[in-house]
Amino acid sequence: MKTSSNTRNNNIRPGSKFLFSHPAHFLSLGFGAGLSPKAPGTMGTLVAVPIYIVMAQFLDHLTYAIVTLAIVIFGFWICGVTERALGSHDHGSIVWDEIAGFLVTMYLAPVTWWSVVAGFVLFRAFDIAKPFPISWFDKELKGGFGTVMDDVAAGAFAWLCLQGLLFAKASYFV
Repeated sequence: MKTSSNTRNNNIRPGSKFLFSHPAHFLSLGFGAGLSPKAPGTMGTLVAVPIYIVMAQFLDHLTYAIVTLAIVIFGFWICGVTERALGSHDHGSIVWDEIAGFLVTMYLAPVTWWSVVAGFVLFRAFDIAKPFPISWFDKELKGGFGTVMDDVAAGAFAWLCLQGLLFAKASYFV
């Protein structure tokens, strides 16, 4: 069943057969996290946490930024492939965009429980609330590009807030 690219048809619930039918589906569904019947976006963001921790501990800041950019750009393609297969723009089970958005949020953040929790909450808040211009990205941008870019925008807003909180926290305790 095909729908217009502006429509979210979340009535289709992909399963494990769909997940493993194409490498793009496996990745865009967050290694299976997107199959969660409850809060798949939150589950996808949880998948991003250990990815962030490994990247932040083993990559310098420039390499982290390059890898995150590659994840974003690769996401345009894999999310687009899965959208076409599901016949739905930004289907709820597609969570690669949450992974990319959370990695944007956490750029330059220290690997501490406080920064991970704060980044997680901020990212999910911006991703769910979608204040302008995030809502514009969500409604106007098409295909895999649009699916990923609204979460990148949410990640950028969350990044600004997280950096402000980290600065305030560091200033307060000095």
